[in-house]
Amino acid sequence: MTLQEAYNFFESLKNETTKKSEIKVYGKFVSVLSKLKTRKFTKDEIQSIETELESFDLKSKPENNIKFFKKALSKFEKFLKDTFSLTSKDYYTKLGVGLGLSFGILFGVVFLSGFERSLGITLGMTIGMLIGIIMGRSMDARARNEGRVL
Repeated sequence: MTLQEAYNFFESLKNETTKKSEIKVYGKFVSVLSKLKTRKFTKDEIQSIETELESFDLKSKPENNIKFFKKALSKFEKFLKDTFSLTSKDYYTKLGVGLGLSFGILFGVVFLSGFERSLGITLGMTIGMLIGIIMGRSMDARARNEGRVL
């Protein structure tokens, strides 16, 4: 399946459905595919992308459309990240917030337990989230400057 065929396929699915959740997933696929079409790739790279799209067997009629296409989108984004170092918008910020919250809770329980327990956890979460946001934003800015953001 070529990039154009996949783009047309998801565009038609998006136009046929009325469910907001399906429209959102199809829209994300359309967005990623349209951004891929504008990038410069070698023939081998395009071939690997098209092979990956073909492996998802997108034209099959799954029982649960939304679940099937969400999973395919997730796998496709992971493929693009691993193979071409291409990330989605705010990828590192989201990752930083999640990790910051996790480590912040741990930090709050271990080191800020001198305060009231809930206050220590809250302060730890806040500090961890702020550090995660700062680090994620800087990594997103670096990826954007290097042209690795879809």
